[in-house]
Amino acid sequence: MAEAAGAQTGQVMRAQGSPGHRLRVRRVVTETAQARSLVFEVPEELRERFAYLPGQFLTLRVPVPGGALGRCYSLSSTPGVEHDLKVTVKRVAGGTGSNWICDHVEAGDLIEVLPPAGRFTSPDLMADHLLIAAGSGITPIMSILKAVLSGPAGRAVLLYANRDETSVIFAGELRELAARHPERLTVIHLLESVQGRPTADQLAPLVRPFAGFAGAFVCGPEPFMDAAERALLACGMPRGRVTTERFHSLAADPFRIAPEPADTQGGQGSRDAQDAAPVRLAVTLDGRRASLSWPSGTTLLEVLLAGGLDAPFSCREGSCSACACKVVSGEVKMLRNEVLEEQDLAEGWVLGCQSLPVTEAVEVTYDD
Repeated sequence: MAEAAGAQTGQVMRAQGSPGHRLRVRRVVTETAQARSLVFEVPEELRERFAYLPGQFLTLRVPVPGGALGRCYSLSSTPGVEHDLKVTVKRVAGGTGSNWICDHVEAGDLIEVLPPAGRFTSPDLMADHLLIAAGSGITPIMSILKAVLSGPAGRAVLLYANRDETSVIFAGELRELAARHPERLTVIHLLESVQGRPTADQLAPLVRPFAGFAGAFVCGPEPFMDAAERALLACGMPRGRVTTERFHSLAADPFRIAPEPADTQGGQGSRDAQDAAPVRLAVTLDGRRASLSWPSGTTLLEVLLAGGLDAPFSCREGSCSACACKVVSGEVKMLRNEVLEEQDLAEGWVLGCQSLPVTEAVEVTYDD
């Protein structure tokens, strides 16, 4: 890929051996002065591959001098409501991906994209949802909100914080939805220019009336999410009903061919691990069960991909949760974890790209 050409035209060459697909940008929508939405055409032959759940994200390959990086952006479109896929990107000071997208991408450009992934989804879209967002954190929240309203039942209460009126993404669309569903949608705006930056104490009285809802979904900057989570817990919502979405910038290009098996201990320790007898692995994925041999020094994701299984993944760095699965029996250890919280770990969730076997037999499922 010639970085200069890519930066000027927004066209990204597909990496050799890449698991991604090049999608054409149908149109670019200006949401605010600092936010753009990319609407992607998905060819019919890729429709099944790019099927998604409300709240999931896409990983886009963006050019940098000498190569490319992956950046994760939430889908603001909703399956069954919109035909095309749409991601919404807000410019970030010094942001490699967001600035490139906002400055260079135009309709007709081809962008290399990994299939949808992520666990920021609702198990029951007909239940009542408390949705809490700040800034560009509205993108996956918007996807879930429209999914709730497209069904026959379920209320949605949206608490949305922004710097000022001009920075409210989807302002017009939210007004239209509220007018169309006055009994099912309540939108509460918070503006830093008026009320100041939200704190847990300020948020608590706003979320307390809805603490009995089936669940709360929170997305935004880290300090805001922390404050929202404290407010929800203080108002009596169980931690298990609070779902947060936390992204971290990826350091490498996840579109490149898989890295070499992990050196888990270094020196003689890693040689001992590689010489150990392979672990017996059972995996359930997309309703099918498979049995594989799992070498001790190789991550779960590498084993599944080498075995021809279409296991989900994105960053391969332990930063996005796209590859999360649940351990049914046996034990694994993770090399790195930036996204799974204590409750996730207690329930058996692990990251496939970071998991190494500990016991002689392990069973995992992606279908929970």
